[in-house]
Amino acid sequence: MKVALIHDHLAQDGGAEKVLKVFSDMYPNATIFTLLYEKKHVNKYFKNRRVETSIIQRLPGGIKHYQWYMPFMPMAVEFFDLDEYDLVISDASAFVKGVITPSETPHICYCHTPTRYLWDYTHKYIKELGYNKYFKKIISLVLNKVRVWDKAAADRVDYFIANSNTVKRRISKYYRRSSKVIYPPVETGLFNIAENVGDFFLIGARLSPYKRFDIVIEAFKKTNLKLKIFGSGVDEKRLREIAGDASNIEFLGRISDEEKAKLYSECRAFINPQDEDFGITAVEAMATGRPVIAYRKGGATETVIEGETGEFFDLQNVNSIFNIISSFDYKAYDSKAIREHALKFSVERFKKEIKDFVEEKINDFKK
Repeated sequence: MKVALIHDHLAQDGGAEKVLKVFSDMYPNATIFTLLYEKKHVNKYFKNRRVETSIIQRLPGGIKHYQWYMPFMPMAVEFFDLDEYDLVISDASAFVKGVITPSETPHICYCHTPTRYLWDYTHKYIKELGYNKYFKKIISLVLNKVRVWDKAAADRVDYFIANSNTVKRRISKYYRRSSKVIYPPVETGLFNIAENVGDFFLIGARLSPYKRFDIVIEAFKKTNLKLKIFGSGVDEKRLREIAGDASNIEFLGRISDEEKAKLYSECRAFINPQDEDFGITAVEAMATGRPVIAYRKGGATETVIEGETGEFFDLQNVNSIFNIISSFDYKAYDSKAIREHALKFSVERFKKEIKDFVEEKINDFKK
């Protein structure tokens, strides 16, 4: 069976790219199609694999500033020629669910979310853009057109898989389609329980405004508790300005997977202040036996067990975080029980559930 894997882009290294890596391990002879890639990311995960890109890869600024070409991405996706493939699996956060497949080829979409800046996050997205109001109006008009295409693109998918119940509800609301929940794979084998816990709390991921690390920093500025932050991104400069000269807050920048695993295992708790589709970092932290303090919304509500593997706060603001970290008793949690819970999200579990789903749907498609 000839398989094509379709991914939005490989210009960054995040949770979606880790899912594609597992798909590529499951289908080692599959061709990978993506709008564009950075060579370092391909070399890290997909060296010696056949990777096909769109014309955006070859346009000026097409890799570093790929967002410039967003209005053309639907067309670029439709140019992928998939006539020779027996099965198409798209790993989609945005455009690639819109590929055009032959009538006899089933298309399964592993959906990380309906494109958030087109649907549930669109108004916040516009507000957070660093442009004047006139340019924001133009972007709003472009998004309106792309939103219509996105709904049509969802109709081309034969079977949807949602990466959480949160995303399943969004697929139902915006695309009017049913889906099966299969949680993303987490490399739980890379993490272990540390002998000693340190004196710091931890947050980290790609530093973007929607992650709301700003309210965590503001909360820690009101205490003497230590906070370590790993990761980099477009919001880093603003976050450093918010932290100012606070000596209890430390920015670590991009770190290795080994350093990250060590930090997880030694923190008093990992803080998840954002509304995530799933939230791989929270599960990774739990795989080291450490509790998670999470905003009670999105994927965290499906992965964190209140009172057993962590705690929730209900309002996404500074005071909520200040109140919970000020009284948080990190010694009250059973590290072995937390890790045991995290192991339910393993790579092996993901592979089995995907394999069973694909076999079932291929048989259905042939009827």
